[in-house]
Amino acid sequence: MKIPARYSNLLFGGMLSIIMVTIISGTVTLINQGYDAHFFTRWFRGFITAWPVAFPSVLVVAPFVRRVVSRITV
Repeated sequence: MKIPARYSNLLFGGMLSIIMVTIISGTVTLINQGYDAHFFTRWFRGFITAWPVAFPSVLVVAPFVRRVVSRITV
């Protein structure tokens, strides 16, 4: 299944934010609370809390970052 190119920014933002939030929420949960029987529940709760902030943030910030990168690279 192919997704139309007009959705590429939305798809990029969704995929990037899911990957980032999964890694960061897991790392922070592990460092702050350790690994025990409730680790995955706390990790999931952290993910669910952070992703609604991360997704729109990536959509807003990514175009700015792309412009900055294009200006400082040759």
